[in-house]
Amino acid sequence: MSYRILIVEDEIIVATEIEYVVAEMGHDPIAIAADQRSALAHASRADIALVDLNLRDGPSGIGIGKILAQTHGVTVLFLTANPAQLGEGVPGTVGVMPKPATDRDVREAVEFAIAHRLAAEARPPRRLRLFGWGDGSLASN
Repeated sequence: MSYRILIVEDEIIVATEIEYVVAEMGHDPIAIAADQRSALAHASRADIALVDLNLRDGPSGIGIGKILAQTHGVTVLFLTANPAQLGEGVPGTVGVMPKPATDRDVREAVEFAIAHRLAAEARPPRRLRLFGWGDGSLASN
């Protein structure tokens, strides 16, 4: 099954590499959004979102992730060079993968996000730090 994946990233080279990996996996990278306005414009079409924290409009990624997850039912996974900014996590989101991330890291993160969306058993990728399922606390992995 193919999923619609929103890439929220303002560094175009990073964003296009993620887009390539997502497409290569057989999924539909619906958009690259570099700020909150453009990310939320695509929210209703997304199944999964890979969200950076610091974007063109500042540190808006946490708010974007929260809105996508809690208002639009999107499965959100953060992909950032600044994972400490997430503290104990964002309620309703899955977790965080630190950047730089390899193509393999992105593939594993997307596969895990899909399994989470389907409520299927899955082992999280080694580099993915999970948040508690729904309450924002960390889960052990």
